[in-house]
Amino acid sequence: MRNYNDPEYKKWRKFIKKRDNNTCQWPNCNSRRKIHVHHILKRADFPGLRYNTQNGIAICKIHHDMIKNNEENYAPFFQKLILNKLNNNE
Repeated sequence: MRNYNDPEYKKWRKFIKKRDNNTCQWPNCNSRRKIHVHHILKRADFPGLRYNTQNGIAICKIHHDMIKNNEENYAPFFQKLILNKLNNNE
């Protein structure tokens, strides 16, 4: 079960939101409303990546709801977005 009060989890979420400018990272969305921090690879399946900043992405509620129950299929897409973002910031 997720502990939203876990200091490490709060720190991880804050970092992702800041890195992603508190903006949905879905291409051509750029929404700043109802931003969720999404684990790219499920936290339950990959506990070692739970607080890895490369395993998180900011997306709006609309896109988060859209991928629900289909996260595995979107993981490569999100990983590519984050990799491109990191490479562009070097």
